[in-house]
Amino acid sequence: MTAQPPRRELFRSGWPRNKRIRKPMPRDTLFILPMSFVSEGQNQFCPECSELWGLIGWFPDLKATLEIVHVGIDHPRPAISALLGEGRHNAPTLVLHASSERVRGLGYVEANGHTYLASARLIARHFAAIHGTPIPRGE
Repeated sequence: MTAQPPRRELFRSGWPRNKRIRKPMPRDTLFILPMSFVSEGQNQFCPECSELWGLIGWFPDLKATLEIVHVGIDHPRPAISALLGEGRHNAPTLVLHASSERVRGLGYVEANGHTYLASARLIARHFAAIHGTPIPRGE
């Protein structure tokens, strides 16, 4: 009888679960627009936010690592500006907890004592490096 390889836990989607996702851990804050919103008299969505909504949907364990804050379409977005300062209100934005891991060379930005990423692709690359999700195509 041959020994069975150790079973790897999987995300619900079937991707291997990285053992680094564990509870409890400091939660980073993801500022994101809702899945749909009314702007200029039309129901719209944000393509960058959609990328992250999709990633979280495919890998729901990511949600346990995040405090998700829905912000509105109108500027300024006080919830983001209060942390990062005037003129900084992009969504999506991931603000890292002070004790969260950083990935060397990823392009984090510092403001008001907070480290953050303000691009869906950079946020997805951060999730890939820290939590083991796939990287965005073309990266």
